[in-house]
Amino acid sequence: MRHAVFVGTGHVEWREVPDLRLEGDLEALVRPLVVGRCDLDVALVRGLMPMPPGAPLGHEIIGEVIALGDKVRRVRPGQTVFVPAQISCGVCGNCRRGLTGRCTSVPFAASYGMGREGGFGGGLADIVRVPFADAMLTPVPVHADPTKLIGLADMAADAWRAIAPYLSRHPDARVAVLGGDAQVIGLYAAGLALAMSASIVRYIDSDAQRLSVAADYGAEIASDYEAESGEYDIVVVANAAVRALVKAFNLAAPGGNVISVTPSLTEQPVFDTRVLYHRGVTWTIGRPNCRHGHDGTLSAWANCGFCPDRVPTLEVPWDDAPQAWSGDGLYIAAIRKSDTL
Repeated sequence: MRHAVFVGTGHVEWREVPDLRLEGDLEALVRPLVVGRCDLDVALVRGLMPMPPGAPLGHEIIGEVIALGDKVRRVRPGQTVFVPAQISCGVCGNCRRGLTGRCTSVPFAASYGMGREGGFGGGLADIVRVPFADAMLTPVPVHADPTKLIGLADMAADAWRAIAPYLSRHPDARVAVLGGDAQVIGLYAAGLALAMSASIVRYIDSDAQRLSVAADYGAEIASDYEAESGEYDIVVVANAAVRALVKAFNLAAPGGNVISVTPSLTEQPVFDTRVLYHRGVTWTIGRPNCRHGHDGTLSAWANCGFCPDRVPTLEVPWDDAPQAWSGDGLYIAAIRKSDTL
């Protein structure tokens, strides 16, 4: 079988590896049908995040179940499923708390396609082994087009955790999104906030194409976050610049929430904790818990009108995946396995 690997900055290629097989009775083998390029993939391939040469790529996966262990009960062969980016057992203390990105049954942060411990490979591969099938796999709605839903596999789950928990407690919240490096996640945050009826959604970014997509979702748009003022109950930081994070705290209302979906990649912030203490702003930063977010994102799509495919989708044949992974521009690269779709 083949899988795609990171060779060096801007360079991805196919490599032959031994065929995968079931290694336990809780496992599944899944044949990817559509694999999406995540914002994190863009950072990895461009050398903005650490990635060892030869590491497999791809973690946004919709595929077909082709083999199951004897104890798997929730899915069946031939079913189309979401495969979450992160490995999670579903039964440890962290998984039961919804911290599926921090499962204690596997090496910390074990994931597909991110160069992390565990040896689970990447999703941009002919076959993917899923070690905890019942816990990890989520069926795709029967009549849905997997290409249109690939954004729900990971990036929408990342955006959902930045929006949904806070809107559930404050349904008429005012939302600001500082767009940038986590470009699709930021746009999805704006789209989800609008779908879930936030009172105001303002998307701030210097990129004209991203502003156009945000406007298509229905957001107010602005091009200079330094010039922004006002108070927002939820501020999502999808921009890796330190000054964007500092601005987010300035925009947060007293008692508001700042949620970072990307770290600061160049320099580290310095905060006046006396001011933050007085205003009572809560800051959340960290990787999402993808499997925990799948149910919510599917509900937003099915019941609230959230459309992940408003972000441009570049559909390319399976053989051309390395070129699409390395390309520039705003798009979700939906790598289609044409022989199975």
